Amino acid sequence: MISTSFWSPDGNPISAAEFIEQLFGMLPDLFKSQEELRRIWGNPATRRKLLDELEEKGYSLAQLDELRRIIDAEQSDLFDVLAYIAYTHAPMTREERVEAHKNLIFALYQDKQQEFLDFVLLQYINQGVGELDQEKLQQLLELKYHAIPDAVNQLGSVASIRNLFVGFQEHLYSKETVA
Repeated sequence: MISTSFWSPDGNPISAAEFIEQLFGMLPDLFKSQEELRRIWGNPATRRKLLDELEEKGYSLAQLDELRRIIDAEQSDLFDVLAYIAYTHAPMTREERVEAHKNLIFALYQDKQQEFLDFVLLQYINQGVGELDQEKLQQLLELKYHAIPDAVNQLGSVASIRNLFVGFQEHLYSKETVA
């Protein structure tokens, strides 16, 4: 049996239901619509800012991850947990998200870029949204290509690689899909 402790922003123990209720009440201060949440989440910089704001308001990443388990969405992105709490939008798994958006994403990029993005998306499916943080880019490039110069030879300049890495993410969270 697993016991989960939730704490209110003021440090008092609360039930999971109270935690969800408080989170629900606070989310409109951070984003006004599901579309705004998509825009925020689709950019690593604004996603990090949102996560930092949640943390500052007393909603730690560990507690939000635990919510994922409670709503039976362990394989889902934290985006789906927030969309579920705020808008009762049914969560999808990371794998379902990739499958729903992969054709849209790949239509925008060339073969070598697609190969790299396929690798990144596999890491995302297996490890979670943390793999899409900008701080992970160097590690992902070294894992895939073994050295940054080899990645540059395959994908272009460091700036274009960074643009590729950041740019595709907006499409991963878009409402639009291509079959």
